Amino acid sequence: MGKQTKVLSYAIRLRVVGKYFGQLILVVAFLTLVPLVFALLTAEFAIAARYGVVIAVLSGPGFLLARLRAARRVQTNEAMVLAAIIFLAIPLVMSYPMMGAGLSFGDALFEAISAATTTGLSTLATVEDKPLVFRFARSWMQWYGGLGILVLSLALLLRPGITAKSLAVTEDIRDDVVGGTKAYARKIAVVYVALTCTGIFFLLLTGNGLFNAVVYTLSAVSTGGFSPHDASFGHFSSWQLPWITTLACLACALPLALYYQGGRERWKKLFRDLQLRALLLIALVVSLALSACMYFFMQQPWQQALYHGPLIALSAQTTAGFTTLGLGDLDAGSKMVVIISMAIGGGIGSTAGGIKVLRILVLLRLVQLSLVRTCMPPHGVLDRRLGDKRLEEEEIRQALVFFVLFFAVVTASWFLFLIFGFDPLDSLFEVVSATGTVGLSSGVVGPDLPGILKAALCVNMLFGRLEILAWLVILYPRTWFGLRVEES
Repeated sequence: MGKQTKVLSYAIRLRVVGKYFGQLILVVAFLTLVPLVFALLTAEFAIAARYGVVIAVLSGPGFLLARLRAARRVQTNEAMVLAAIIFLAIPLVMSYPMMGAGLSFGDALFEAISAATTTGLSTLATVEDKPLVFRFARSWMQWYGGLGILVLSLALLLRPGITAKSLAVTEDIRDDVVGGTKAYARKIAVVYVALTCTGIFFLLLTGNGLFNAVVYTLSAVSTGGFSPHDASFGHFSSWQLPWITTLACLACALPLALYYQGGRERWKKLFRDLQLRALLLIALVVSLALSACMYFFMQQPWQQALYHGPLIALSAQTTAGFTTLGLGDLDAGSKMVVIISMAIGGGIGSTAGGIKVLRILVLLRLVQLSLVRTCMPPHGVLDRRLGDKRLEEEEIRQALVFFVLFFAVVTASWFLFLIFGFDPLDSLFEVVSATGTVGLSSGVVGPDLPGILKAALCVNMLFGRLEILAWLVILYPRTWFGLRVEES
């Protein structure tokens, strides 16, 4: 059996990874032109020069690597390694222009990782004293980080079955990771840009200015949550901007392929989608639970509870990270509700993080089938379906593996916070927020947080964004050593 496994496993081809890494960093170099132009328009010439250096540093190796001759087909382990190194490379290079706002390298790297992974956690005491280009660039990184995750999820997650069907993936896409990803990306990018333009339009109507409209929309559609104001939604006295932004977060926590399908089919069919219905139901339950906790345990007036509760609940559920008040003041019950909501997260094929609603449904279905099995004769056969779709063995295995890995990462990081003497519930809140790429904070994360804990949260954010397995693939020896497919 061991020999057979060796024959059937293939190490990555460095030429293939190098070629597509070169293409990706060229795209990042092109996207960096946007904050460069913004810095020039706001007369932040020193920061603009730093962005110019980043573009030059990325463009040179990018052009050389992109010219490599390599096989067109990409193995799954190659796609995972590629995704991991690009999400390491982007924060490393983008730390340099962020340091132009007066940050140390460590704090700049934390902000860059938080931005690229669409998390939204920050160790800064204030952002309102930072240049406008710094605040814009964080949200811009979240925006293209969110789009990148949507595209890379194709190579990392897709297998025949419910997941592929929920993302509107055809047989051709599954058979050709590169060509299929490009075709998928074009469809999803149109939806992503359309949602972004729609969000900016409606936020402009609130009268809070072009800058706020753009920055909040970029953070909302990526479910990133970076705000240009220290108080996040609490900066605004009216309800319009918080609620429009939150609805944009909810729209992007759904599989974006649903919108593409809606253009081809009747929209009423979309409401039969399992993830859509489950996400809306969970969001409603969490909103009511959090409002009830605020009313009964925090003694808030019911009007305030019904305002803050749903906004915070939807922000947690969509893993966006916006907030209307300091979450350190929440009672223990409210914090637990938010923690569970952050852990569940949004839909597969969305910009949201967390375990994902579809995986939760798969696990609940397995529990139900186990109960049914106890009432059946020994030779009875169960139809493993979720809705009208059959559950594949591979999907069940992946859901269970991810569930275990997610809680293993959370437990290990939580234990580290406990060693440093932080409050157990607040520590769990921060760790789940980072691993779920949410960005909400109970007040533990800040300038005085020990460096080792900042590093742990950076690992959590990176693990959570690429769903852990990609990082384990990098550590797996057979990823690097063994037989290789002929490059033709």
